[in-house]
Amino acid sequence: MLSISPISAFSDNYIWCVARNGEAIIVDPGDAAPVIKHIEKMGLTLSGILITHHHYDHVNGIDSLLELYPDIPVYGPDNQCSSINHRVRHNDSVTVLGLTFQVIAVPGHTLDHIAYYLKNSPSGPALFCGDTLFAGGCGRLFEGTPEQMLNSLGLIQALPTNTAVYCAHEYTLSNLNFALVVEPENHKLQDRFVETQSRREKNVPTVPSELALELLTNPFLRTGNSVVQQRVAAHADLKSWNQIDIFASLRAWKDGF
Repeated sequence: MLSISPISAFSDNYIWCVARNGEAIIVDPGDAAPVIKHIEKMGLTLSGILITHHHYDHVNGIDSLLELYPDIPVYGPDNQCSSINHRVRHNDSVTVLGLTFQVIAVPGHTLDHIAYYLKNSPSGPALFCGDTLFAGGCGRLFEGTPEQMLNSLGLIQALPTNTAVYCAHEYTLSNLNFALVVEPENHKLQDRFVETQSRREKNVPTVPSELALELLTNPFLRTGNSVVQQRVAAHADLKSWNQIDIFASLRAWKDGF
């Protein structure tokens, strides 16, 4: 039996707990306190940690968790976080809880950013993508270039469309507000916005999402779409463009939204 549960942290973070047979792995523990509370409540033993990138709200809880579980593996990219004791890179495999995660390098939000793809989950494929792809949006480019982020999103787009997308923040409603400005006549997007509003009014998480839905409603995965291109080009006053130009202008538009 496999379960994947969100642990709320800070104002809008989700720390993911993957549990199986009484053991758990934690993805991006920016805060140890809610993780410990969840593990104790569920009667779980922590058996590993997966890190997607170095930002504080994804790594600051590691040391406190290691005090309680000193021998567990902490997998993550090659960055300045000294608590990571198993460095991984693109196409590496990580096996914990009898589950094998493929590491996918997805630079853009940060240069060290990686994602973990679980192909053979009993409930279907799952992607833990940190701050690269959000429900309805994507991460800001703090370190990488538009071309890097577009390429990273392309790797995600190529995954099976039934992949569950486990991102690290509850940004969906604000992302869809922006998406509707870009594609106001997208009926799938309109329906998604209504459903998201309803969930947030009840304080229900809007993630994970499904990649198929992202492909239909997330403008950052639709920069090859002619309607999106025309809207972005008009907003940015582009006379000619390629897909990288469209993505860069779309991201700049969102940054100022």
